[in-house]
Amino acid sequence: MARAPLSIALVQQSDQGNPAANLAACETAIREGAARGAGLVLLQELHNGAYFCQREDPACFDLAEPIPGPSTARLGALAAELGVVIVGSLFERRAPGLYHNTAVVLDSDGRLAGTYRKMHIPDDPGYYEKFYFTPGDLGFEPIDTAVGRLGVLVCWDQWYPEAARLMALAGAELLLYPTAIGWDPQDTPDEQARQLEAWIGIQRGHAIANGLPVAVCNRVGLEPDPSGATPGALFWGRSFVCGPQGELVAQAPGDREHLLVARIDRDRTETVRRLWPFLRDRRIDAYADLLRRYRD
Repeated sequence: MARAPLSIALVQQSDQGNPAANLAACETAIREGAARGAGLVLLQELHNGAYFCQREDPACFDLAEPIPGPSTARLGALAAELGVVIVGSLFERRAPGLYHNTAVVLDSDGRLAGTYRKMHIPDDPGYYEKFYFTPGDLGFEPIDTAVGRLGVLVCWDQWYPEAARLMALAGAELLLYPTAIGWDPQDTPDEQARQLEAWIGIQRGHAIANGLPVAVCNRVGLEPDPSGATPGALFWGRSFVCGPQGELVAQAPGDREHLLVARIDRDRTETVRRLWPFLRDRRIDAYADLLRRYRD
């Protein structure tokens, strides 16, 4: 039986200065997305505050919260009130000294449908995430919701085709990426252009290789480095949705907050996979070396 198209709202925002203001801005945008017909709302990575991983500061662990906890309770109540599925991104305090970068999925009845703990953790200038986050231990498992089976991944995961493939093989119907990525303001325009095109291209490639729609929600705006060691991070926005052949359905601007609402055809995956049967033709008998770090 054919399914109705699904409208998705992507909430691209700048840091509002404190967690209360950030959550209030998220709520306002979620309400607007629901009013515009969205059945699924995707928030950006670590949406409750600034991207604190620009420096290593033990005090930042105070920003973490348990899951379930206050943010999931608030987002769950909003999901139930509006009848929408909400995908959020939180700094999870699992136990003393044990923290994760965790995506949460609140179903349209308000329940916590599932979580995903970020698997790939970067450690680069301005992105010192290994100081804060333990790598995820929940695997690549889609989460069933009222709008379908969601393959939720987080930011740095978006560079890894293995993560997208494993979500697809587990039955994900849509790949979702809460994201916080930007430039060093001192990068040349050519380098900025290369980074942006690579970021868009790799994720469109995941859509094509797996025959799945992809939605990516990124933060936007300049966030100073609190340590003063660097010029900060200029998050480039440009949240987007693409279809199962990598076709760009909609994209947000790169210089301001934006609520991007896009509609996807949930039945096109079947059509596309019949024409491009990549899963059928995989040589699973010849891929053992993928389990090695490198072939010396």
